[in-house]
Amino acid sequence: MKKIVLSLVALCLALPLFAQKEYGLRFSSLINDELSLENAIRLGLENNSDFLLAQQEIIIAEQKVKQAKFLFLPQIALQGTATWYDLDYPMVLPESVANRYIPSNDSQTAGDKHQFFGVGISATQYLYSGGRFRGALKAAQANLKQAQSKYEAVKNAVVLDIKKSFFSLQYAQYNLTLAQAVQQKADRYFKGLKLSSWDKIKAQYLLSLLYSEKNTAQKDLQKAQLAMLVSLNKELNAPIKVKGEFKPATLNLDLAYLNLWSLEFRPELKSAIYALELDSLAIDLALSRRYPDIILTGSYEQLGVEDLNDVNKQISLAVRLPIPYNVATQTAQRKAEQKQSSLRRAAIEDKIRVQVAESYANMVFWQNEATARQATWQEVQKLLSQAENSSRADLSALEALHAYYQTGRDYYEGIRQNLSSKASLEWAIGRDL
Repeated sequence: MKKIVLSLVALCLALPLFAQKEYGLRFSSLINDELSLENAIRLGLENNSDFLLAQQEIIIAEQKVKQAKFLFLPQIALQGTATWYDLDYPMVLPESVANRYIPSNDSQTAGDKHQFFGVGISATQYLYSGGRFRGALKAAQANLKQAQSKYEAVKNAVVLDIKKSFFSLQYAQYNLTLAQAVQQKADRYFKGLKLSSWDKIKAQYLLSLLYSEKNTAQKDLQKAQLAMLVSLNKELNAPIKVKGEFKPATLNLDLAYLNLWSLEFRPELKSAIYALELDSLAIDLALSRRYPDIILTGSYEQLGVEDLNDVNKQISLAVRLPIPYNVATQTAQRKAEQKQSSLRRAAIEDKIRVQVAESYANMVFWQNEATARQATWQEVQKLLSQAENSSRADLSALEALHAYYQTGRDYYEGIRQNLSSKASLEWAIGRDL
């Protein structure tokens, strides 16, 4: 018994830890730490209002499915009534008190009391409803699938925004670090230079340009931090840093496969398919109004004036045939709506193909470009190291530092574009690569 209690305690302690790992990350605990891409996505989703609204829509749709299933169950009611009356003419009580017939005062004997009590139970079961209940259930299930697809679409859009903000902040951090390092090198070179008065003017100008580049990098970093905080929906004055690999991503995938994946995973297309299914169900529901209802009801009551000794029991089978006048018009309307949904689905499919093609072309370009810039940047780093070790700095060293900084900045920009284009391609096909 003691072992069982200890196991339960350990399980209770482990659950909060697991929850914190999966969902319970707090931004305040990460202010003084660097934020990974995974944690950034998690925090961004937890604080995004559109994503949270989509979650609630799924809950609402799930409850509607449950409500539709209840239609197949018998409708049971318990009822108790107490009536005091003074009537000059007989009447039937309202439906809320069981439609009970009450005689007038003249039909009562002198000893009768003008009061009536009753308790009972009733049940109503639809044996056949022309497929309306089954159609309502299918419509609720299709609506749930549509809500789930919308949830995935919102999630993908939020994740794309967070990824782009994350990569921009990574670029800004690396760019500022590079600009500061180059500016410090330039200061050290400038102090050791022995130049003529004319060359000093040019050297001072080149040095001021590097200071300007560093200040611009600081501004870009502040702008990227603000964009990241907006994507996370956090306080705009909070300090934030990100961490993670910042190098070119490579993909070797065929466009035809990506198009097939997009048709399978893209939630917007699934949502259009479910909308088409809902329109088909709406046509069936409109046609089902031509069919009769077969209803079985039963009730049991105990009633009386001073006690409940009298008993009423009944069971009834009813057939109700509606005579609707607008079946044809509703059916024509639903068929037109179904055609609209079919056209929208085709348009969405074409739009997705275009988005995949554009994202793929962008990804291929920046994949090749970032790889080429990486090779150039590595070569320039080697040349700078060799120059520092083999020759004395002169005015051309400051010019070389400008070229060195521009090459490094272009390389980091290529990585940012490469990673952002990969994120856009993942959004276009609806899944991570």
